[in-house]
Amino acid sequence: MKLLKIEVRGLPLFKEKCEIDFMSLQRVNAENADKMSIAFNNGMKDFYQNNVLSFIGINASGKTTILKLITFVCRMLNNEPINNIESSEMLDDLAENQYVTFKTYFSAKNKETFPFTDGLAINLLETTIIKTKEKLVIAKETLKSKSITKTINKKNVFDFTGVEINSSRQFNEYLLDDVSIMVAFNKRNNEQVILSDMLKFTNINQLSLSEDCPLELIAFFDPSVEYLKVNKNSKDTDICLKFKNKPEIVLNQLSELNRYLSSGTIKGINTFLNAIKTFETGGYLIIDELENHFNQEIVSTLIRFYMDKKVNPKGAMLIFSTHYSELLDEFERNDNIYIVRNRNGISAENLSNILNRNDIKKSEAYQSGFLEGTVPMYDAYIELKESLIGSHKEEQ
Repeated sequence: MKLLKIEVRGLPLFKEKCEIDFMSLQRVNAENADKMSIAFNNGMKDFYQNNVLSFIGINASGKTTILKLITFVCRMLNNEPINNIESSEMLDDLAENQYVTFKTYFSAKNKETFPFTDGLAINLLETTIIKTKEKLVIAKETLKSKSITKTINKKNVFDFTGVEINSSRQFNEYLLDDVSIMVAFNKRNNEQVILSDMLKFTNINQLSLSEDCPLELIAFFDPSVEYLKVNKNSKDTDICLKFKNKPEIVLNQLSELNRYLSSGTIKGINTFLNAIKTFETGGYLIIDELENHFNQEIVSTLIRFYMDKKVNPKGAMLIFSTHYSELLDEFERNDNIYIVRNRNGISAENLSNILNRNDIKKSEAYQSGFLEGTVPMYDAYIELKESLIGSHKEEQ
């Protein structure tokens, strides 16, 4: 299953509709295509997705909220009860009987609707969620599907006008009121979103390791380490750490590794192990504040891996937020980048809608304030400066 587009209306924290495209918005040439993946083919032409999506903005602009939104949609598609999804906290501000509507476009096998084709279809799940008695309930939900034919083009790929509903909540009387109708779709078609969600590690830097760490990976972050192994038996788990030319250290808890490994090594192993999983499955890796504990070159390495077809043959996607405007220069295209602002509500605008040219240095455009709302407000800067100066005068 591949995400194609998410549209959400009615979220309290957002200024208006939130729209995130996972497919390319700009023209794809031969050079671009080598760093992208094919989302689907209509029999005549390839339709591409970006393998990296970045969300950049100043503090409190709403970057984390948008990542939680994407995570929420992925877990809802995987038929998790929406009240059990951690990132559903972004819906906490819904008033009683207030509703929010999600339109999720995705490609997936749908052999029941299209048994005489290869089964791949473009699907639209429209989900209306309402808050009642402090609980989230799916009040209305429909699923539409259309076959990928030669008539599909960039203008009509998301147009479902006239397409019949092939699944609806009203025909699922035994379905729990907070579980999506996707539960039946996924079971019939053996589909799911492969997701590695690292949002919980934004402010907690603790190694999550269930098997031996690949030697190449540990050497990349700390060449002084000879190996890092996990030995399991029926009762306990031992973590064995050995530095070169030093005796082996045996630990009982992963948290004890914080005494021996740097924060960058721990974050690096966690991140790259999750990345490796997505390379194997073609899944999604979601990371908030990617640059935390990393130098710029390590972050750039991860981005380049996702854009390298030899490393990432199944079209896995990295979705991250950052404060580092310099990372934007890793992208030749503008549609990899969303500018996030919070001006009377959160908004996310694709850079390709602001800058028509790809050859403008993106970090300079961001830092200069040309994109608006991307640097701290000047008035706030002056007020802070005067407050600091004033505090010195009071001390005298």
